[in-house]
Amino acid sequence: METVVSGIRSTGNLHLGNYFGALSNFLKMQKENRCFFFIADYHALTTHPKPDDLHGNIKQVLAEYLACGIDPEIATVFIQSDVPEVIELYLLLNMNAYVGELQRTTSFKEKIRRHPDNINAGLLTYPVLMAADIIIHKASKVPVGKDQEQHLEMTRRFARRFNTMYGVDYFPEPDAYNFGKKLVKVPGLDGTGKMGKSEGNGIYLFDSPEEIRKKVMRAVTDSGPKTPGEKPSEPVKNLFTLMKIVSDPSTVKYFTEKYASCEIRYGDLKKQLAEDIIKVTSPIRERILEILSDNQYLSKVVARGAEKARESASKTIREVREIIGYRSF
Repeated sequence: METVVSGIRSTGNLHLGNYFGALSNFLKMQKENRCFFFIADYHALTTHPKPDDLHGNIKQVLAEYLACGIDPEIATVFIQSDVPEVIELYLLLNMNAYVGELQRTTSFKEKIRRHPDNINAGLLTYPVLMAADIIIHKASKVPVGKDQEQHLEMTRRFARRFNTMYGVDYFPEPDAYNFGKKLVKVPGLDGTGKMGKSEGNGIYLFDSPEEIRKKVMRAVTDSGPKTPGEKPSEPVKNLFTLMKIVSDPSTVKYFTEKYASCEIRYGDLKKQLAEDIIKVTSPIRERILEILSDNQYLSKVVARGAEKARESASKTIREVREIIGYRSF
């Protein structure tokens, strides 16, 4: 059984890409491994240092995690800031993380380009905090997207550096979790790239049917095929990709044939796509609302999650202190 750690920032709602990508695999993963799923509320402060409603954001993402099927009775589900041991390990790892290597990370360069008025130390040391989140539970596997591969490699580097510096074989060097199949890449509605919070091109699990219809009807298309057999443009291909994920195969076949014969009406395709997305998300949205209204349940989940996470983290910190040389008199 592998130990797996995964976190999601508390800066926005989960979208279809999260659900059909990572979360669909998490449901299987939690039954086969020792899993830690956390809400990364400290990480959120690197780009949102003064959130309008930090507690509300955390509560929302937690409810969405649970509504999607993450089981707190099987996995450890917790809030990052409820485990202070993470911050102690973050401090200790920072002592052996070098400014030059942190400045060279792709994500840091991108963040300072997008947030030139908020180039803070947290942005620079983001990979160190991410490493602390992972290795404090001595994780061997981490489910990461392409954009996080460099951070995972840095986590491996920090773990290896600690082991080498203190002459121990203590921290595992975690690998990316292999789901054994090609991961689903859910495209956005703007005609380019994947669906994402920062891109503003997503359909969220908490969106109302009215919001979903409006978003889908505004999705980018083109003027339509001019000759039979013409390949669809990227924006249209993205709509068909979404349809293949949420719609019945017969629906996909119908619109594919309409496109091939140059008879397609994009308005009809979008209306159908919107209704099929609503069919998928409505039960989840109802469950989210139900969980959000049950503060007693949420309190129980986070209390139990913090207890389990701290049990794991405090053991690591005790042993790390001993390795470094901190001992009681």
